[in-house]
Amino acid sequence: MNEAVPATPSTLSDRVRSLRLTDDTGVAGTSRWSWIPWAGCVLLALISSAFALEALWPISDEFIQKLATDRGLNVGAGAPKSSNPATPTTGTTPTPSGDSSEIALEAKGYVVPISLIQVSPKVGGTVMKLFFKEGDVVTEGKPLAELERSEFQFDRDRAFATKIAAERRVDELKKYLKDEIEQTETDWKDAVTQRDQAQSKYQRYVLLKQRGSVSPEDFELAESTAKSLEFRARRLELTYKLIKDEGRGPRYEKIASAEADVKQAKADLDKADWRLGNTTVLAPRTGVILTKKTEEGNIVNPSAFSNGLSASLCEMADLYKLEIDLSIAERDIAKVFEKQECRVRAEAYPNRIYNGYVSRIMPKADQGKSAVPVRVMILFPADDPNGKALPKDRQAEFLRPDMGALVTFTNRVSKLAPTGK
Repeated sequence: MNEAVPATPSTLSDRVRSLRLTDDTGVAGTSRWSWIPWAGCVLLALISSAFALEALWPISDEFIQKLATDRGLNVGAGAPKSSNPATPTTGTTPTPSGDSSEIALEAKGYVVPISLIQVSPKVGGTVMKLFFKEGDVVTEGKPLAELERSEFQFDRDRAFATKIAAERRVDELKKYLKDEIEQTETDWKDAVTQRDQAQSKYQRYVLLKQRGSVSPEDFELAESTAKSLEFRARRLELTYKLIKDEGRGPRYEKIASAEADVKQAKADLDKADWRLGNTTVLAPRTGVILTKKTEEGNIVNPSAFSNGLSASLCEMADLYKLEIDLSIAERDIAKVFEKQECRVRAEAYPNRIYNGYVSRIMPKADQGKSAVPVRVMILFPADDPNGKALPKDRQAEFLRPDMGALVTFTNRVSKLAPTGK
């Protein structure tokens, strides 16, 4: 059987017309999907209008509060401005504990000890022994190190000998003073007797000279002897009076000088004892050893800073007296005030919360950070997660110097802060 063969178009335009789809197929496809692009444009326009309206339209606090209440949220009410300049303005009204509106500010700081002690020996020398290591808890007065003692022992022995010699000189001048007074008195009385005898002899020679019965030589000898004994008696009388009257005369001046030498020798001995005693370095107060600065065999010198010698033995601090050092941005410093109640938690132990209060707001801002330094005092003991107080020797176990901590500032004045200035 012969099948019919379709006629082939003869011209190019006829061939193009044969490739076109039918009008019914094109109309059906277009009418089914043509609405999708238009719907997307309309939706985009609505979303853009909503964002523009939210950005430009002023929304009142009452609207936000109502919207939050409808959704079961509690965002707190705006705080009225304080008419008292002394009352800090924090932006929210203080509410009972547990309400989020009591939080004025949250900031991060670092744990620092209230006082960091550089333990240095009071004298320089070679470290012979060390009795501590990092982390040791030491009590006040506990020996920390021993320095070489030889040089200081020699100085002490010399000062002691000097003091003994000075005391001997004082004894020499004072011990036999009474005997010397009696001796001087006896010499004076003897000179007076000799003077009287010479005066009598001189008077007789005067009478004999008038009669011409004495030679000129004998008369002159009698006269000179009488005068000499008169002067001697006068000199011994003055010496007796000077040594007899207490506080007068060269003897008492010598005694006073010798007593001053004794005081000076005693002061030198005390200084030598002090230097010798300080070869044993004691802990200045109770605390924890933070860092060790030297080793046995090193030379330490408290006056050394840049000559290669160690100036200190260790650093220590009382870890039961800690603060948080924070830098509060200038825009937020108005929310912080002294004795403000705070809650502190270390980043390493976020479940352990410590009470605290703002102890100091530094008088000078940090220009480089545009911030004001603030210190928050940490109060011990802290409670563990189960609500039981930790033992005293573990109160600060979870807080270490330079550890990061988060501080929550509330809108209340702390009841635990000390009263007064």
